[in-house]
Amino acid sequence: MKKLVVFTGAGISAESGISTFRDAGGLWEQHRIEDVATPEAWERNPELVLRFYNQRRSKLDDVQPNAGHRTLAELENHFDVRIITQNVDDLHERAGSTQVLHLHGELRKVRSERHEQLVYDWEGDLLLGDLCEKGTQLRPHIVWFGESVPMLMPAAKIASEADIFLIVGTSLQVYPAAGLMMYAPRHIPFFYVDPAPQVNRELQQMPNLIVLAEPATTGLPKIVELLDKK
Repeated sequence: MKKLVVFTGAGISAESGISTFRDAGGLWEQHRIEDVATPEAWERNPELVLRFYNQRRSKLDDVQPNAGHRTLAELENHFDVRIITQNVDDLHERAGSTQVLHLHGELRKVRSERHEQLVYDWEGDLLLGDLCEKGTQLRPHIVWFGESVPMLMPAAKIASEADIFLIVGTSLQVYPAAGLMMYAPRHIPFFYVDPAPQVNRELQQMPNLIVLAEPATTGLPKIVELLDKK
């Protein structure tokens, strides 16, 4: 089976009703990013940060995978599909995708604030006083702005093995993730599906690029037709 590497961003989840901070001028659910998604915010006001992510986790129960998520899951019948996502929700998994790497963490997981390797599945609210097995406070398992991206090199390895590279629902503005396709072989087919595609400098170097200016729910079925022809 050919390896199809899919890089997804907030756009595909937005079609399921999950809001993105870039749609609101730097606000995320009426909060400044600096107040809820940085290490400094955690040091300054951990109660606010926990409340914010508890609300995000709770809202996952109110949304469902959309046709875009389901199309990617169905592609596993024909390709070795590896999804690399910037999203912290679990909609890919709930749609049926079996190989998903989360670059920026996961809402349904928490980790020790001092021992990063101690990661736990989590349902319900996370509160001050909830501790890991070594006695330190648990925090959201989210890569905040200003933190390193531990899964970047595993993602780069996956990209380097791609036979086909598909980009869905991302503005390609957040680095280092936005440069991930540079690890893929340049001669392979590249597809980019987004309602307002931003062809960044990395994509401009790809000779076999097809861009569809559409949402994932309508654009991905068309990509499937193109893949069938190949």
